[in-house]
Amino acid sequence: MTHKRSDEAMEQLRDEVYEGMAGNGVTGASADEIWEKLQGFAAFGFPESHSVSFAYIVYAASWLKYHWPTEFFMGLLNAQPMGFYSPNSLMQDAMHHGVVMLAPDVNESWFDCTVEPFHAEMDDVASYLGMSWRRGRGALDDPVRLASAMRIGLRYVKNLGDAEITRVEAARIIGGPFVSPEDLAQRTGLNESALEALAASGAMAPLGVGRREGIWAAGALGRLGPDKLALVEGAEAPPLKPMNPVEEMQADLWSTGISAYHPVAFIRDRLTNIGCLTVSSTLNQRRNQEMIKVGGMITHRQRPSTAAGVRFINLEDETGLLNVVVLPPVWDANFEVARKAIGVVIEGRLEYRDGVTNLVAQHFTEWPLEAPVTKSRDFR
Repeated sequence: MTHKRSDEAMEQLRDEVYEGMAGNGVTGASADEIWEKLQGFAAFGFPESHSVSFAYIVYAASWLKYHWPTEFFMGLLNAQPMGFYSPNSLMQDAMHHGVVMLAPDVNESWFDCTVEPFHAEMDDVASYLGMSWRRGRGALDDPVRLASAMRIGLRYVKNLGDAEITRVEAARIIGGPFVSPEDLAQRTGLNESALEALAASGAMAPLGVGRREGIWAAGALGRLGPDKLALVEGAEAPPLKPMNPVEEMQADLWSTGISAYHPVAFIRDRLTNIGCLTVSSTLNQRRNQEMIKVGGMITHRQRPSTAAGVRFINLEDETGLLNVVVLPPVWDANFEVARKAIGVVIEGRLEYRDGVTNLVAQHFTEWPLEAPVTKSRDFR
């Protein structure tokens, strides 16, 4: 029996059930009690069983996320596409829990994301990731040595399909690590678009090639292959200026959809100057009915059919995710921004109850981000 079985449908089973019970010696008050319980179960049994199984999954997942965060998030990323959150939101959450993200690497990455040994002081970690603005948050405060890091798999690199990734893996297994961009192109036969995406993701860095240089060379390298002579012209780039952090984030999001940088981090000073709190500081307020402003990017919009027109939004910045409740009059008054914008400043009233913090929105203002980002996931 499921939640879809109506009272009318249950009533059609009544005679058959009573007949069956009588055949097994169950009659009178006992039969009536059993039928009453069956009717009750048809009304709530499905959500009750769901709640039990979901509670078990949440407990197990929370235990894994706390004790084995690198392995936990690796499993989630390797199971994509699935669920509610985008790979980039998952990776941002992973870093909030102290997981170190390693970029794709033509000599180290496999098809799936993998766990690698990683030993460094936290200052070295911040320097490695180019994320000094993450200092002072969560697990990154702890000046301990990390035991592992997560390497992004080649499955996330744009323009690389199963066949291309298999060629990269096979070439490494048979011939050892690649030693130059020309060696990579000659042994794998990857086309221009695949090589361009690898370069943009930083996967060619171990070959001594920067992102711009690799993108420049992709056209020439795409003409090489195992069945062609190792002769190439135009692969050597002129002196090119290295990408700045914003450009690196743009290249990350274009090539893999995952970046160690968060777009909101680049406008944090401006958001602070107009009185915006970060998501993490908002969640730590633990005060009810206080008016605040929070800036970030909208990652999800939901309009459940049972919520009487109330919308639920997830607002993300470089420190975490915040649940935002939008009542119908506020949605209508701010429709153009609330429905279409990605970067926004939301002014509203804190709602803190039973350990849970929400922001009840009252006003939306669009705030253009420094770089293009993926669209929000909207559920109706």
